[in-house]
Amino acid sequence: MGAALDNSTADADLCRILADFYRLRLPRMTFTPKTLLRVSVAVALVTILLKGLAGYVTNSMGLISDAMESFVNLASAMFALGMVTIASRPADEDHPYGHHKAEYFSSGFEGILIVGAAVAILWVSVQRLLSPQPLEQLGWGLGLSVVSSGFNAALALALFRAARTHRSIALEADARHLMTDVWTSAGVVVGIAAVHFSGWLWLDPVLAIGVALNIVREGVRLVWRSSQGLMDEALDPETIATLRATLDQFAARMPEGTRMRFDDMVTRRAGQRRFADLHMHVPGEWTLQHAAAMRDELEQALMDAVPGLRVTIQLLPLGMEARGPRIEEEAA
Repeated sequence: MGAALDNSTADADLCRILADFYRLRLPRMTFTPKTLLRVSVAVALVTILLKGLAGYVTNSMGLISDAMESFVNLASAMFALGMVTIASRPADEDHPYGHHKAEYFSSGFEGILIVGAAVAILWVSVQRLLSPQPLEQLGWGLGLSVVSSGFNAALALALFRAARTHRSIALEADARHLMTDVWTSAGVVVGIAAVHFSGWLWLDPVLAIGVALNIVREGVRLVWRSSQGLMDEALDPETIATLRATLDQFAARMPEGTRMRFDDMVTRRAGQRRFADLHMHVPGEWTLQHAAAMRDELEQALMDAVPGLRVTIQLLPLGMEARGPRIEEEAA
């Protein structure tokens, strides 16, 4: 857990550095998820060419493994583009809650591809470790690798920004994968430089094995994140705190002496859409019209506080509890 947190912090720090570097070159433009994923496909093709050429001219297993991961970037971006297209479809008769969960398939698929690429890299690296080979033309190879990493870093920055704006796990997964690629390439460059100055040929395949293990970690993380979304994981603690604060503020606005309470709030997320269900207990002497008006006002307040929220509120008189929670408690 500690290592994962350190990596996330490092990614965030690198993104801030890149933001400062590209601020004058990358205007703050708003791109749709589809547009960014199309760009991701194009960048993946460019990096495959650059890293493949770098691996070919240097004969470095580290650079070759880096190029192999770029094929995963390409497949992941193409699949993510398809899933985001499906997720954007409006609700229909067969899918009344929409198609938002399609994005989780993209994240899970990307994680599986990453693990598969890591296994292939491990296999080839072990063969090279048993039979080391000299490296060639390191200057050209390292230069091509650095250029391709620059493309990936700039795209990852844009994807992270768009993922926050659109609340898209598919964009976030692609961005995290690209950042993993950037860190991998940095490690490869440093390692190859070490091979050049030390003459230790075994260091190159060992470095590639380290790359593969790092890729496995990121792949497992993406698969786990996707599985939690498909299992209706609750919203993050910050969003839940915002919902509760909005409920408290709404109750505080009621005239003095008016009693009102809320309970049994449950939340979940499906792609870009967020859901919340809760019970609203009001005085039994209120008219149905007045109670419904208050519920409508509360729904709007909650949706304003949490963009992308779809909220369902069940009205109950004070002193009455819903049957559903009681049945669940008895069953437990």
